[in-house]
Amino acid sequence: MIPIQPQSETAEAAVQRDIQHYMRPGTLQLGSLPPLSLYVHLPWCLKKCPYCDFNSHGWSKAEALPEDRYIDALMADLESALPLIWGRTVHSVFMGGGTPSLFSPQAIDKLIAGLRARLRMEPDCEITMEANPGTFEKDRFKAFRAAGVNRLSIGVQSFDDRYLQAVGRVHDAAQAKAAVREAADNFETFNIDLMYALPGQTLLDLQRDVDTALSFAPPHLSIYHLTIEPNTYFAKYPPVVPEDDTAYEMLDLITASTQKVGMQRYEVSAYAREGHQCFHNSNYWQFGDYLGIGAGAHSKLSFAHRIVRQVRFRDPARYMDMALAGTPLAQDNEIKRAELPFEYMLNALRLRGGFALQEFIERTGLPMSAIAKGLDEAQSKGLITRDLGRVVPTERGFDFLSDLQEIFLSTP
Repeated sequence: MIPIQPQSETAEAAVQRDIQHYMRPGTLQLGSLPPLSLYVHLPWCLKKCPYCDFNSHGWSKAEALPEDRYIDALMADLESALPLIWGRTVHSVFMGGGTPSLFSPQAIDKLIAGLRARLRMEPDCEITMEANPGTFEKDRFKAFRAAGVNRLSIGVQSFDDRYLQAVGRVHDAAQAKAAVREAADNFETFNIDLMYALPGQTLLDLQRDVDTALSFAPPHLSIYHLTIEPNTYFAKYPPVVPEDDTAYEMLDLITASTQKVGMQRYEVSAYAREGHQCFHNSNYWQFGDYLGIGAGAHSKLSFAHRIVRQVRFRDPARYMDMALAGTPLAQDNEIKRAELPFEYMLNALRLRGGFALQEFIERTGLPMSAIAKGLDEAQSKGLITRDLGRVVPTERGFDFLSDLQEIFLSTP
């Protein structure tokens, strides 16, 4: 771990020291750097959902949202990181949360303008913002589009009021439908987030949810299995959810329904029409680089001889103080060489198309021998196929993805 600079050290001196630290010789050999994305964390939401383990913080409308100070902190955070990505092009921006759509269109406009002023961004850079129907009001999405957002991801979760209440969402079915309609009117590419295996949900209930979502002809659909995460309300008070066999049937239903309307399952939980795959998430899954700014945001950055992960301070108030002082980092770790095969496979094996072996070498700086034993074991168990330099998960591999990924934990 790189030690976090003491408060007496100037931010400029700390940055210069850290750059030298990142650039020193090491055991990895990366011939080129992967694509770079930017993640911006906006941490507030109207109410924390009982299943959510993200760094989100409830906000009361009686309080003023500190938009200006938080955006100033984001810009200070970004400027402190610029030397680490100097000269690199940003291919995508993702504003996640929390609920970013709590921020006003004027604040989002200020944020995007600040990013463009400081970064080299692709002319057609994908700029996604997460939005929740509970923060939706007519013409708000149109204003976000005018501010520069070109892709919206709407956290619907369900179109059934019973299940929205069961998972603690602040919106109802009517608000969800209204939000999706406005997104469809203003964005060529948008995503609907759904969840399945909800408390009390049946196959017929799920079919209705999926049919409703598909009736809006969404270019992209993300459907996640409800999981009970540690340190959440549901972990303390677990709901009764469908059995595993029913959940597998639900997944088959989702896959069949999306195929009928021409959507392809290109990742474990992601379905898209041709040309509408999410570049930002795909970059994660392909072990690309991402700089994360904002409270609790994570980064993964590659250099010629090492790959590092960073974490910003988690509490929004402390984050703003530290970022404005030029010291936003809470953690800065180099990924150990022995951990890279699992880190890579944890992402790449989620993709329906798998990965090219040459890309593994380029993205990790490791030789093929680092994963040879794991690949042999996975193939012998029928979890992957190998052909013409590609590794592709089989149907069995997709169904037992955790088992497939775990093989590479023990890879030397």
